[in-house]
Amino acid sequence: MEAVQSLSERMVENVERVIVGKRREVQLVMVALLCRGHVLVEDVPGVGKTVLAKAIARSVGCSFKRIQFTPDLLPSDVTGVSVYNQKNGEFEFRAGPVVAQIVLADEINRATPKTQSSLLEAMEEAQITVDGVSYALPDPFVVLATENPIEYEGTFPLPEAQLDRFLIRLSLGYPTHQGEVEILQRQHTMHPLDRLEQVISVEDLIEAQKQAKDVHVDDSLKEYIVSVTEATRQHDDVYLGAGPRGSLALYNTTRAWAAMHGRDYVIPDDIKELAEAALSHRIIVSPSARMKNVDSRIVVREILASIPIPGAQSPRSDGARQPARGWREIGQRS
Repeated sequence: MEAVQSLSERMVENVERVIVGKRREVQLVMVALLCRGHVLVEDVPGVGKTVLAKAIARSVGCSFKRIQFTPDLLPSDVTGVSVYNQKNGEFEFRAGPVVAQIVLADEINRATPKTQSSLLEAMEEAQITVDGVSYALPDPFVVLATENPIEYEGTFPLPEAQLDRFLIRLSLGYPTHQGEVEILQRQHTMHPLDRLEQVISVEDLIEAQKQAKDVHVDDSLKEYIVSVTEATRQHDDVYLGAGPRGSLALYNTTRAWAAMHGRDYVIPDDIKELAEAALSHRIIVSPSARMKNVDSRIVVREILASIPIPGAQSPRSDGARQPARGWREIGQRS
């Protein structure tokens, strides 16, 4: 997995030339790229959501399109439209901006639900259907969407079916004091995004995606992943828990995370590291819990704290504790 680790480090370091002090968030986007998954960046204005998406696109040699979501945006403005050609007497398909390898859906919650639904087929099946004809989207196809969770006027909340299609949800948050000073220094003469160069190719990314699928996951860890997902459906503060797509998301992201760190096997810490980003947006908290300021991220943290980790020390018959088989040993023997 050294090749995946090296590629990921080059990618993350390049993006960090633009995004200051957000290494983990950039790593999460890299996880999504390795899994061919989509990312929802949810945060207040001005913290770098759009800049992050642009930096990712420029670092990869992929085709890139941006869609500015507005209330008057139509589904055909996203997917494309068939136009009648008077010369040959036939309809010709003119592709919309969604036909690209990396698509930035900026302020996605400003579009109407009808327009938002135009992305459902694209995000799930990597294809679009216009006038009964299906068109395959380029490989790899990744949607990087941004939204402002604070502003409600003129916005339309994302439906659960749309949220469930995002592999990861993350928030950038405000930079530290020193980080914000560094941002001012970097943009003294020009924006660092203007100088950002491509560091990996599409072929490199596709090869890394294949290698990430070879990461081993022990059967006990598969049980652990399913137990965590099932617990979201049984939690007292949850109205609707994560479905099987949530288990798959956690399973795939942990494999990519392990590969990024040079391992060909997953350890429990990988699951605990990725659970919140992969599951929290798939959980609907009950109204009574919302009144107590309980959100889905808190629910995931409580679940992780309550479910025993596979491979932890187990009591012996004589009362002493014996260490379980180490995860490094499991990875080496698999």
